[in-house]
Amino acid sequence: MRVDRAVDAYLRHVAIERGLSENTVAAYRRDLAGYAEWLREQQIDDTAMVTSVTLASFVADRAAAQPPMAASSLARLQSSVRGLHRFLAREGIEPADPSSHLRPPKQPRRLPKALTIDQVEQLLDASGPAPSVGTETSSAPGAAPGDLLGMRDRALLELLYATGARVSEIVQLDVDDASHGDVLRVRGKGSKERIVPVGSYARAAVDVYLTRARPELSHRGRSTPKLFLGARGAPLSRQSAWLIIQSAAERAHLTAHVSPHTLRHSFATHLLQGGADVRVVQELLGHASVATTQIYTYVSVDALRDVYATSHPRAR
Repeated sequence: MRVDRAVDAYLRHVAIERGLSENTVAAYRRDLAGYAEWLREQQIDDTAMVTSVTLASFVADRAAAQPPMAASSLARLQSSVRGLHRFLAREGIEPADPSSHLRPPKQPRRLPKALTIDQVEQLLDASGPAPSVGTETSSAPGAAPGDLLGMRDRALLELLYATGARVSEIVQLDVDDASHGDVLRVRGKGSKERIVPVGSYARAAVDVYLTRARPELSHRGRSTPKLFLGARGAPLSRQSAWLIIQSAAERAHLTAHVSPHTLRHSFATHLLQGGADVRVVQELLGHASVATTQIYTYVSVDALRDVYATSHPRAR
């Protein structure tokens, strides 16, 4: 099959039949576009011409690229290419899978960077006004424009930290998803749905936003069921959410790099440090395998080492 047609067929497969997220499909598309371009440079325009030697040459070429690719990027690229050729073999489009012996590069263990609890509180306080927990929310109009966005930003960050959800999952929430009291309905990768508890601080921040800020923001744009809205009433994008977090981090004078995923890492790390079972954290994060979640246990082990080194009389 022609390479471009094979790539299109595979992308349709992962998007429709496997139900992968738009972001994952977009990553596959970028990786396979680069692979197809490399094949054209080698004058290979049909997948039947690809052999294990071809793939080994491709990987070696990418590994030697300047600037060098990160091990994680190279591993993802190989995964995309392997997925394509496995699909072609499984569907009977090609008689064999030339990528069957392709092995991903060994990646160094990179521990996720988490904020301390104090740093999270500084970040949340810098995002917007703190709601009054346990008190009735006022619905009185008249909030200033800056206050509206501050209420939204506070609700966004409180919800990210309270649930450990990915930023892509949070910006896709509808108002109805947040109308189940102290739980949140989240749709994760592969359209898998999970229910995540929401603490009182996040619940209060969301209630304030829904009552006092969202109605005004909604009037500025077309009607949409999305929970979080931009200044003009359109659904909030991932990029805008990232900028909101960056802005709050700057106001909080945090020197550590802070991204939406930093709050997810902090959520998992603080749960484990508080005694939560790793499988409970796995369920809350929506990880398919507990092995993915166990990396956070190393962070806790590092914290134990620090305490041991400073506390035990014969640690040094």
